[in-house]
Amino acid sequence: FTETERESCRYTSSAPVIIVVVMVLNIFKASMLLVFYLCSITVTFANSFTGVETNDTNIIRSGLFLEILKEEAVSRLQELGKVSDADNYLERTFLSPASGRARAIISSWMEDAGLRTWVDQLGNVHGRVEGINAASEALIIGSHLDTVIDAGMFDGSLGIVCAVSAVKVLKIEGKLENIRRPIEVIAFSDEEGVRFQTAFLGSAALAGTLPVSALLISDKSGATVQHALKENSFEGTEESLLQVKYKEGSVWGYIEVHIEQGPVLESLGLPLGVVNGIAGQTRLKVTVRGSQGHAGTVPMAMRKDPMAAAAELIVLLESFCKHPEDFLSYDGQCNGFSVESLSKSLVCTVGEISIWPGASNVIPGQVTFSVDIRAMDDMAREAIIYELSKRMYEACERRSVHCVIERKHNAEAVLCDNELSSRLKSASYSALKRVAGEVPDDVPVLMSGAGHDAMPMSHLSKVGMLFVRCRGGISHSPMEHVTDDDVWVAGLAILEFLETNLLEVEM
Repeated sequence: FTETERESCRYTSSAPVIIVVVMVLNIFKASMLLVFYLCSITVTFANSFTGVETNDTNIIRSGLFLEILKEEAVSRLQELGKVSDADNYLERTFLSPASGRARAIISSWMEDAGLRTWVDQLGNVHGRVEGINAASEALIIGSHLDTVIDAGMFDGSLGIVCAVSAVKVLKIEGKLENIRRPIEVIAFSDEEGVRFQTAFLGSAALAGTLPVSALLISDKSGATVQHALKENSFEGTEESLLQVKYKEGSVWGYIEVHIEQGPVLESLGLPLGVVNGIAGQTRLKVTVRGSQGHAGTVPMAMRKDPMAAAAELIVLLESFCKHPEDFLSYDGQCNGFSVESLSKSLVCTVGEISIWPGASNVIPGQVTFSVDIRAMDDMAREAIIYELSKRMYEACERRSVHCVIERKHNAEAVLCDNELSSRLKSASYSALKRVAGEVPDDVPVLMSGAGHDAMPMSHLSKVGMLFVRCRGGISHSPMEHVTDDDVWVAGLAILEFLETNLLEVEM
């Protein structure tokens, strides 16, 4: 051998020693893992008799929550977000083909969670479990399955998915049959009111506040609510409408999880907040009729232009709602309400406008636009509508056009139940603590400027609501977003509420 080859052999000759050492270490490691595994089995087996829950069991349990309340819930939100009547954006209005597909999907989720399901005569999807006492008043958890046009995927759907997920965890843990009162999850068919310009068709029918005349309301195509129901294999009669109404005393309470649709929770850096009240709202339809004519031949001084008149009315509305104190006569207070408090909650919106005939070279013959007015004080809202209508009619008369103002929807402000809100706050606090470990001193309490199914449901029972943080406070937009972790915390809060109030404490 050369000197180089002898050196190579010297190093190579140590290889068998290294291999033997590694084998001994691996055998020792495997032995230790086997001992640890056998000890774990023994401890778990012993604890199954003593009732002691090991850390491993806690990890498994937390993993179950994570799988159902976060991973599966987010997946279901994404699935429902693709159920649309439009190709390039989310649109799922009352009794549309997409809403039918959504009903079927939600029903399957409810059945998966151990609930008995049915669809009522207004297209609301129900899932119910009776528990120990089927005759007891039920707790209803719900939200809506319909959307606005070009919607986000969390508005309404989040409340349905979180509720179903929480119930599913109870089922998997073997607790569902031991609840002290029935739980019913409801996906309401219409909350947004997009198709027929009247909100809460689904929940109002259930609460008994929807008049029979609502069956004759028509959409833009001329189809009535009754026609839409029959097209979807529902009866669409006065009798079938009455069948939907729940009996007085059959519901103990109603709770709803919903995205905040505002920026407060995000500014506080918190995922959950409890709602103390919902602003009342009124929707008006304003129709302005003038003289249709040629854009090039009618002198400006001789025109009766409904478009120019409508523009003035819309600017009047904006000024009125920005500075109500400039339009209402008051002495500190106005008819029992504070103008200062009115200024903080009053909002007014024109969200829709249509022109006939709608040609660039034609002076319109008619302009129609919507008005949405909201305030926490019902008396103040009525005062605003009265004074605004008076001034609108005066402006139309001055411009020699004809003006008609119709009230299309009206919902009184709702105060959430103090006890129910307190229990939701406690459940939220517990959920935040379990997920984050460190939590703030208190869960924030917010007012809702948006309408919710809790409004008509308040005529049936006490109500409570939980808000969930949304990015930028954006809603009614494809930019609407809730983080996966916030979906998880919301579902966990509902689970905590159910476990604490329906399994441990008789209400």
